[in-house]
Amino acid sequence: MVTPFQQKVYDAIVKIPRGKVTTYKLLAETLRCRSFQAIGQALRRNPFAPAVPCHRIIRTDLTIGGYGGAVSGQKIRRKLNLLRQENVTFSGGKLADPRRIVKIKQPRANK
Repeated sequence: MVTPFQQKVYDAIVKIPRGKVTTYKLLAETLRCRSFQAIGQALRRNPFAPAVPCHRIIRTDLTIGGYGGAVSGQKIRRKLNLLRQENVTFSGGKLADPRRIVKIKQPRANK
C-alpha cells in the first residue's frame, strides 16, 4: 500500500527527464517537506521502480546516495548502471556533469 505522502513523492519524480537527476534536498524543497529522511524512506519503498525513477535522486553533495535501502553493493551498482544507461555518469564518486541536475516544478495542488 502506498501512502499519500509516498504517492506525492512518486508523482514528483516521474517528472525528472531521462538523463537528468535531482537531489534529495531539491526534491524535499519541491514537496515542501523538511525531512530528507522522509523522502529517502518513500524512495526506499518505491514499488514501481524503475518506472518511477527513484534512481534519479542523488545526494546534495553530488554523490550517488542510496538505492533500495542500500548505500553500497549490488543495489548501488544497479542504480549506477541505470543512470549510466541514461548517460549520467560519476567520476571520483561524484556526478560528472552537474548540468544534469534539474529542479522539479512544484506539483499542482488538488482542488
